[in-house]
Amino acid sequence: MLGRTANGLYWMFRYIERAENIARLVDAGLRVSLTRAGSSDEDWHGVLESAGVREAYSEVHDKMTAADAVDYLLRDRANLSSVMSCIEAGRNNARMVRTALTRETWEATNEAWIDLKARMSRKLKAADLPELIGVIKHRCGLIRGAFHGSMLRNEIYNFARIGTFIERADNTARILDVKYYVLLPSVSQVGSALDNFQWESILRSVSAHRSYGWVYDGEYQASNIADMLILQVQMPRSLAYCYEKIVSNLRYLSEDYAGERLTAHDTADAIRTMLKRGSVTEIMDQGLHEFLEDFVYRNNQLSAEISDGYRFYQ
Repeated sequence: MLGRTANGLYWMFRYIERAENIARLVDAGLRVSLTRAGSSDEDWHGVLESAGVREAYSEVHDKMTAADAVDYLLRDRANLSSVMSCIEAGRNNARMVRTALTRETWEATNEAWIDLKARMSRKLKAADLPELIGVIKHRCGLIRGAFHGSMLRNEIYNFARIGTFIERADNTARILDVKYYVLLPSVSQVGSALDNFQWESILRSVSAHRSYGWVYDGEYQASNIADMLILQVQMPRSLAYCYEKIVSNLRYLSEDYAGERLTAHDTADAIRTMLKRGSVTEIMDQGLHEFLEDFVYRNNQLSAEISDGYRFYQ
């Protein structure tokens, strides 16, 4: 496969996943802001930090407001990680690799772009946000569903899956970090009703609220939620699950290319082993924020190694 085609597939699905994940991050911010007795504007510093766009936001806005932060994350074209920017970038990549996609996948992608472009043509009212977030998640789910239901399980499929799970792992780490490190007002509120409500909001934002109840029969605990979103391999948004899929899809690529192994294979294997052998006690002792920060760095390193190894730009 040409590197340009692999690059287009990889980034198409990274952008589609990112669009949904940014919507989920906004959802988490909205839910957490409901717990505040006063103004919740300052909470959005943490949400923007988690999305990696806080400095960029400050360059175009003099002060922090919830309305401006939500608008910047959802529809501002100047923000390359906004939902609208990601949907457009995903569609552009899909158009570039149109001949590698089934008709169903292309149509789902194009229809998502048309629908969301119309819905986000103007600044949104707060009352409209829950519906919009639901539509974003629904549209992204339709793209994935069309792809999974119609594509051959070949190198095209593998590059798309790797892009999806690299992006999902990054987001899960960031959305967990935004609660534990940024959003909780003070240490004194750990274990309080506010703390529990915020944990519930985070679980709901990654569609893990009911699953948590199935796995852990009890109240919300930081260690259990960290275990769920980092080490629980049955949880489809956990770091462990993402790396099981990344490693398996990289292995399939290696088989397609006559057993060729790249630096990326060793890096992915090392991260998977770390997650498989690790314990939540060790993570909490190390410091959850420090662990997540290191994970995001290593995940980004793997992405760069995949790009270099498979010559994405040749």
